Amino acid sequence: RTMCEKCARISFARVKMKLVEYRIPMPLNVEEYEIGLLYSVAETSKQETGGGEGVEVLHNFPFKNIPVYGGRHSSGQYTYKIYHLSRKVPYWVRALAPAGAFRIHEESWNCFPYTKTVLHNPYMKENFYLEIETYHSNGLEHEDNILEISDADLKIRQICKIDISQNYSSDFSSSCDPTTFLSQTTNRGPLTEGWIEKADPVMVVFKAIRTNFQWFGLQEKIESLILKNQFRVLSHFHQQLYCWIDSWHGLTIQDIRRIEEETAAELEYQRKYGNIRGTLITDETA
Repeated sequence: RTMCEKCARISFARVKMKLVEYRIPMPLNVEEYEIGLLYSVAETSKQETGGGEGVEVLHNFPFKNIPVYGGRHSSGQYTYKIYHLSRKVPYWVRALAPAGAFRIHEESWNCFPYTKTVLHNPYMKENFYLEIETYHSNGLEHEDNILEISDADLKIRQICKIDISQNYSSDFSSSCDPTTFLSQTTNRGPLTEGWIEKADPVMVVFKAIRTNFQWFGLQEKIESLILKNQFRVLSHFHQQLYCWIDSWHGLTIQDIRRIEEETAAELEYQRKYGNIRGTLITDETA
């Protein structure tokens, strides 16, 4: 647990860092979203794991006395995962980078409605990091800097809005299409033009992603690839989260912890014995 406390307080060097803040309206309230988020993380982890690739869950336990978000929160749920990605990245990346670069370690502190996630790679050490801060807020009225980004970082911040009713990439699936989906449990949907202003309930996910990749000759291309795929993954994930509402609506946090335990065991089996599956990291333009 010492490691998680140390990483929670990391302040990365801001050398050539890129910062994108995603804003994602959702036709949910914050309390619903928390359950939907945890359920959907478990489900998508299963979709992405097999054949030696995917998600390995090492730790998942409550923490306390680790201040985050300016000291407003100090307790929540800590997770430590390893993402095995060697066959999911483009060929040109595999050809140029060593095998050790494709095991990404993720530590996350969920103090809902605030969460912080840090991804790093033991092989690259300080030459690679990805830091994600997220805040979830009911309604559409909000502060412009709800994540309290520093003045220096605000100068490089790019704001990117994601509308889950839009088809942004080849991941878009008719089975998870918010423009045709009608929830049987909540009677919400379909999401038609202008849904953001009409939805009740409605909330916004604010997600600031800082990335830095220092590798001679590859830095700009890899950082661009990371951010492009973040946009792709975030839009598709939130489409799934919403369209799976009939599967998770009404679940309790105790139900979610049970699902997480079952999922961790399934992931371990699929990673060792299953077939490779899931999303590939591509050069596709989001």
